[in-house]
Amino acid sequence: MAACRRVPRLLLLMSILLYVHPLREEKYQINGVAKPPVSVVIPAQNPGGVPAAVNGAPVLAALPLRRRTSSWKLAEEGACREDLTRLCPKHSWNNNLAVLECLQDRKEVCWIVGDILLWNYKLNLTTDPKFESVAVEVCKTTITDIKECAAEERGKGYLVSCLVDHRGNITEYQCNQYIIKMTSIVFSDYRLICGFMDKCREDINTLHCGSISTGEKDVHSQGEVIACLEKGLVREAEEQPGAHTIGANCKKAIMRVAELSSDDFHLDRYLYFSCREDRERFCENTPAGEGRVYKCLFNHKFEEAMSEKCRDALTTRQKLIAQDYKVSYSLAKACKTDLRKYRCSADTNMPRAREARLSYLLLCLESAVHRGRTVSGECQGEMLDYRRMLMEDFSLSPEIVLHCRGEIEAHCSGLHRKGRTLHCLMRVGRGDLGAIDNLCQKALQTLIQEADPGADYRIDRALNEACESVIQTACKHIRNGDPMILSCLMEHLYTDKMVEDCEHRLLELQYFIARDWKLDPILYKKCQGDASRLCHTHGWNETSEMMPPGAVFSCLYRHAYRTEEQGRRCAPLYVECGIGLSRDCKVEVQRILHQRALDVKLDPELQRRCMTDLGKWCSEKAESGQELDCLQDHLEDLVSECKDVVGNLTELESEDIQIETLLMRACEPVIQSYCHEVADNQIDTGDLMECLVQNKHQKEMNDKCAVGVTHFQLVQIKDFRFSYKFKMACKEDVLKLCPNIKKKVDVVLCLSTTVRNDTLQDMKEQRVSVKCRKQLRVEELEMSEDIRLEPELYDSCKQDIGRLCQNVAFGNAQVIECLKENKKQLTQRCHHKVFKLQEVEMMDSELDYQLMRVCKPMIRRFCTEADAKNMLQCLKQNKNSELMDPKCKQMITKRQITQNTDYRLNPVLRKSCKADIPKFCQSILNKATGDSELEGQVVSCLKLKYADQISRLCPEEAAAQEQTGQVEECLKVNLLKIKVEGCKKEVLNILKESKADIFVDPVLHTACALDIKHHCAAIPPGRGRQMSCLMEALQDKRVRLQPECKKRLQDRIDMWSYAAKVAPAEGFSDLAMQVMTSPSKNYILAMIGLGVCVLFLFGLLCGRITKRVMQEQKNR
Repeated sequence: MAACRRVPRLLLLMSILLYVHPLREEKYQINGVAKPPVSVVIPAQNPGGVPAAVNGAPVLAALPLRRRTSSWKLAEEGACREDLTRLCPKHSWNNNLAVLECLQDRKEVCWIVGDILLWNYKLNLTTDPKFESVAVEVCKTTITDIKECAAEERGKGYLVSCLVDHRGNITEYQCNQYIIKMTSIVFSDYRLICGFMDKCREDINTLHCGSISTGEKDVHSQGEVIACLEKGLVREAEEQPGAHTIGANCKKAIMRVAELSSDDFHLDRYLYFSCREDRERFCENTPAGEGRVYKCLFNHKFEEAMSEKCRDALTTRQKLIAQDYKVSYSLAKACKTDLRKYRCSADTNMPRAREARLSYLLLCLESAVHRGRTVSGECQGEMLDYRRMLMEDFSLSPEIVLHCRGEIEAHCSGLHRKGRTLHCLMRVGRGDLGAIDNLCQKALQTLIQEADPGADYRIDRALNEACESVIQTACKHIRNGDPMILSCLMEHLYTDKMVEDCEHRLLELQYFIARDWKLDPILYKKCQGDASRLCHTHGWNETSEMMPPGAVFSCLYRHAYRTEEQGRRCAPLYVECGIGLSRDCKVEVQRILHQRALDVKLDPELQRRCMTDLGKWCSEKAESGQELDCLQDHLEDLVSECKDVVGNLTELESEDIQIETLLMRACEPVIQSYCHEVADNQIDTGDLMECLVQNKHQKEMNDKCAVGVTHFQLVQIKDFRFSYKFKMACKEDVLKLCPNIKKKVDVVLCLSTTVRNDTLQDMKEQRVSVKCRKQLRVEELEMSEDIRLEPELYDSCKQDIGRLCQNVAFGNAQVIECLKENKKQLTQRCHHKVFKLQEVEMMDSELDYQLMRVCKPMIRRFCTEADAKNMLQCLKQNKNSELMDPKCKQMITKRQITQNTDYRLNPVLRKSCKADIPKFCQSILNKATGDSELEGQVVSCLKLKYADQISRLCPEEAAAQEQTGQVEECLKVNLLKIKVEGCKKEVLNILKESKADIFVDPVLHTACALDIKHHCAAIPPGRGRQMSCLMEALQDKRVRLQPECKKRLQDRIDMWSYAAKVAPAEGFSDLAMQVMTSPSKNYILAMIGLGVCVLFLFGLLCGRITKRVMQEQKNR
C-alpha cells in the first residue's frame, strides 16, 4: 500500500507505551501506575545534520539530544522546564503523556526549542512500529470484531488509522480510552497525520496557509493551516472570485480530518483556540465528546456575546457539514441506521459525492418521513437542528452565496443574523424589493425544500420569533411544532390578531411553499396517492420535467372541481370512479385555494401571467389581498393570458365562494344568521353566494360584506361562466339558443326574450329548459336590485345619476327608483332605457325590486303563487284593505300612476284594447316613434269622452295622488249631473260591480270594514254576499252599524234605485218595463204605432206589385 488510505491518527500507541507495554526493560512510575520507559527515537540525520523527512515531510533540524535513559522525562529537559513549572500542575510532571496534554493546549508555550522537542517526541511515537503491536494487544477483541481493521496489513501503521476510523464502534473501555487520548495528540499538528503533507503541500503553498516547517511559526498555528485549507475549500464550492481549485486528494484529506475531529471540538485545533472563551461563556456545563460542544456553540452562534473569530470558525465548520454530513458526528451517528435502511448512504470511495451532501441526506430522510416511513426520533431531532441551521445562515448554502450575491449586496447587506438575510432574499423573490435572478430564485426554492420549514415552523427562526405572540393567542390550541400552525397563521392573516412583522415573514415563506406542493406536508400526506394516480408524480425528493412541482397543484385542483354531471355520476366515491380526488385531498386543495386567495403572489400561475397587468392596473391598490378583485374589475383590459387565468379563478370562485377567505370573514354574521346550512356543506355549488345575495340587505350585513358580494355580482355579469349555478343550469340552452354570447347580462336577455316570446305565442313546448328557466328567474331578480348589474342601463344613465341621484345608494334598486321619479328630467337615451325597464317590470311584477321589497309582507298575506307574474294586479285588488300596509299602498299607487302614463305599461289594458287602440287613437300612434314614451296620450284618447266630466265635477279628488276611490265616489254622488252617456254608463257599471263585490267600492269597504269583520266575517266575498249581509244588518234594528257605514249604505241604496231607472235595458222585458214606467209613455207608444202602420202600408204596396209581375210572366 503506497500511501495511507485514510487520514492517519496521532500516535495512539504513545499512551499505550506509556501506560501498558514496556519498550525498555526498566519501568518507572507515572501517577502511581507502572508504565514502560520511553526512548525518543531520533530520525536518521541527513548529511547536513537535518533529520530525514518523515513521510516525505521535511522536518526542522532537532536540537542535539543526548541519549535518554529509560526513565527519561520531558519535565527534566531544560527547554520545557520553565513552561512546565508555569503552566502544568506538579503532580503531572512525572507523566510524559500528562505533560504533553497540558502543554499542547497552551498558547503560552513560546519557546520554539521546547516546541521542537515536543513535536519530535510525538513524531518519534508516531513512527515507532512497536506501537502497532501494543494496539493489537490492547484492542485485541475490537480488531476481531471490526473486519476492516482485522484485514489491514501489519507493520505499516494502517491498523491504528483503521481503529480511529471505527472508534465509534469500539466497545472495549481500555481500547476506547487510549484511542480518544491519542487522537487529541495527533490532531495537534497536521504534519503528524499520515500522508496529509504529501497530499496538500502544493495547496498549502498556493493558498499561503502558513508554514510547513516546525520552526517558522508557533506550533499551535498549525491548526490554522487546516482551517485555511477548509476555507479555501469553501471558497471553491461557492465559486468566489479568485478561488483556488484544491486538488482532489487534498480535498479528501481535508474532509476526512474534519470528519475525524467531529466528535470532540478539541480535535479541531483552530476552532478550539478560537472558541475557548466562548465555550466557557455559553457551554460551560456541556461535556466534550459526541459533537455536543459543537452543537451548543452552533446554537449560540448569533448571540451578541459570541466573538467574531469563533463565529467565523463555526460557520466554516457548518459549511463543511453542508458539503459532507459525516463532518457532523451526532448527525452521522443518529441517522446511520436510517440512512442504510432507506438507501441514503454515501459511497465510501467518494466522500464528497452528491450523496454525501447534507442536503441529500435531509431530502432522502424527509422523503421517508413524508411517505409515512419510520425514522428514529433521535435522527429526526438531529435533522431538525440542521434544517434550522440552514434557515438561520444563508451562507451555509453555496448556491445561495454564488447566485444571490448581487441581491444580497443590493438589498440585504448587514442582515446576516438569525435568518434575516434569507427572509430578505425571499422578499426580493416575491418581487417586493425588485427583480431577482432566476438562478437565485431556484437556489432559494431548493433551500426551502432542504430545510422544509413547512413541516415545523420552528425551523424558521425569523418566522418563529416574529409570530410568537400570534401563535400564543390565535393558535394556542395547536400542538407546538405541528404543521397546522402555518395554516392557522394564514387563517388569521389580515385580522386584528396578526402583527405586521409576522405577516411579512409568513408571506415570504408561503410564497416559496406555494410553488412546490410537496412543501406543504399536510397536502402531500393527503394527496400523494391522488397526485401519483392522476398527475403522474414521483417521490418527494424527485422532480419530473413533464410534471414540475408547481404544476402538480394545478392538476389537483382541476380534478377537484369537475363538472356537475361528472361529480354526480361518481359521488361520493370519487376514487372508484377514477375522475376526481378523494374527499380528504379535496378538503386540503380547498384549504390551499383559500390561502392563495389572500395574496395574489401565492398563486404562481396568476403572478407569472399577470405581472404586467398587476403593475399597470393594481400597483396602487390600497389594501393587501385585494389584487385579484382589481384584476377582475379590469378583466376586459387584461392581456389574453392573464384574462384566461383570472377567468378560470373567477369561475372557480363561483363554484366555491368560500375560497374568498376575506369575503367569508366579512360575511360571517350574515352566514351564521341566514346561510349556515349551505355554508356547512363540504361541496359548495354556488348556493352560499346566492344566499348572500338574497340577504344582502339584512341588518347583519356589514359594509365590507355588502361591497364584496356586490363586487362578485358585478364580476359575474362579465361572463355567464362566472355564475356557476346559471352556467350548469343553462349551458346547453346557451349553446343552442344564444351561441357566441359570453356576457351574462346578454345571455340573460337572450334567454328571457326567448321565454317571453314562447309564452306570448302560446307554444306547446318551451325552447328553454325548465331548470334553466328556474335559474333564469333567479338571475333576473338579482339583476333588478342594482342598476350596475344592467350595464346598458347604467351606462346610458350615468350622467343622469350623477345629476339627479348623486346621494342615492345603489342597493335596493334605489337609483332605479330615483330615475323613475325624475323620468321627465332624464336625457332621451336614459329615458328610453328606463321606459323599457318599466315595460318589462309591468309585464312581470316580480322584477320590480322596490315593489317586491316594500310589499313583501302584503304579498304573503294577499297573494298566492299563482299571482307571481301578476303581483301588481293582486296588490291593486287588495289595495284598500284595512290590513294593507301604508307604504305598500303608496307604492301600488305609484305603479298605477305609471301605468296610466302609457298604455304599454298596462298589460291588461293593452291586451283588452289591442283592437280599439289602433281604431280610435291611430293618429297618436303615427306620430310616436318606438323610442318615445306616449306620455298617457293613448289613455287620454280612450277616456276623452268623459275626462272633461271628471275634471269639472271632481277637480279636487282628481288632483289627489293617493287614489282611494274618492274620484269614483264623487262621480257616483253627481250621477244625476253627468250628461255624457258614456261617462254615465261607466259610473253605472261601477255601481253595479260594487253591488256584486264590496271590495270594488273602496269608500264603502273602508267605511264598513269593522262591521264586515263583526257581522259578516263568516260570509265569503263575491256575488254580493257580503253586501247582502250588510243590507240585512242595516234593516235589522237590533244591529248597530258604524255611523259612516250606515250613511254610505243608505247612499248606495239611493244610487242603485236611480241607476235601476236610468240603466239601459238588458232584455225585452226590461225594455217594456222602462217604456211603461216612462213619463213619455204615450209619445213612445204613438211612435211605435205609427211605425207599425207605415210598415203595414209598405207591405201592402209591395204585395200588389209582386202579384202583377207574376201574372204577366204566366201570360207569356
